Amino acid sequence: SCRFNDGDSSYMTKSFGTPTDNKKFTLSMWVKRGVLGATQNLMGSWADSDHHTIARFYSDDTISFYDWDNPNEGSIYTNRVYRDCSSWYHLVFIWDSANSTEADRLQIWTNGVRETSLKGITDYPATTWTPSCNTSGVDIEIGRRSDGGYFDGYMAEVCFIDGLALTPTSFGEFDEDSPTIWKPKDVSGLTFGNNGFYLDFEASDNLGNDANGG
Repeated sequence: SCRFNDGDSSYMTKSFGTPTDNKKFTLSMWVKRGVLGATQNLMGSWADSDHHTIARFYSDDTISFYDWDNPNEGSIYTNRVYRDCSSWYHLVFIWDSANSTEADRLQIWTNGVRETSLKGITDYPATTWTPSCNTSGVDIEIGRRSDGGYFDGYMAEVCFIDGLALTPTSFGEFDEDSPTIWKPKDVSGLTFGNNGFYLDFEASDNLGNDANGG
């Protein structure tokens, strides 16, 4: 895992080129929180103040996932709160704006279970919409967004999939002997796409190494 400290403004960034499909991506990460009650960004792609894609914890410890185009073009907010700092959460964020089923265009999953209890401000993108994230020339940042809101805690097994909307079973599975326990699985065989990457944090002297070979 990798320790992110909001006190020293630590984060990671990658510059994106031409995407495989900029209407479709999946972000999977294992997260252990270090601070509660603060707005903290897990991922940000910031074109400018009026155009950006964010996945983050809010100050009320819920999660939001949205693309902002002044106003929102697509957004979902959980009713669930995430306040257990002793456990790992496996979070999967799916953007699939071309999906013919409106409610499937934005998804959040926690430990293999889809978050379906959402706040009333839910807004799904049009099928023609392309988000700021996974766009050529727009960086992705892991652990913050460009105007601040750093994450504090641990991350592990961070995967970004360009061009595919993958369910959590591509990244994790329920334990055979303890079926209520969700655990990670080998992701090395996945197709990551042009802008995809896999951060396994195995090399302490090279934490940003892309284990997918990028």
